[in-house]
Amino acid sequence: MFKVTPNPPDTDPISPYEPDSKKLNEAAERALDFHFPSNADIKATARTPSTMFSVDPQATAETLAVFLVETLASVDVMVHQLVDHLEGESRYALLGISNSIMVAEITANRVLDKINTP
Repeated sequence: MFKVTPNPPDTDPISPYEPDSKKLNEAAERALDFHFPSNADIKATARTPSTMFSVDPQATAETLAVFLVETLASVDVMVHQLVDHLEGESRYALLGISNSIMVAEITANRVLDKINTP
């Protein structure tokens, strides 16, 4: 039986899929320019702050400090619950994170003391 197509099939010498093809390089440059804007383009774009996660500008320093202390205490409790399930280096890493949280909580409490003291 006669095979109609050669093995391997003949290829078009100016195919856009050749590694050294000028068309392929131009297409790649266009794709990169479209998906990854330059620094100049990024800096020229006006920044609009997101209001999705914003702190009330009317909130007092005391309110913010109280929220901070409560958040740090909650995170510390979550970390200690995770520590109970770990061993070795992961456990030590979480205990180090817990110590950092504790220092931040102490500092926030000290700020709160200064706010309450006349």
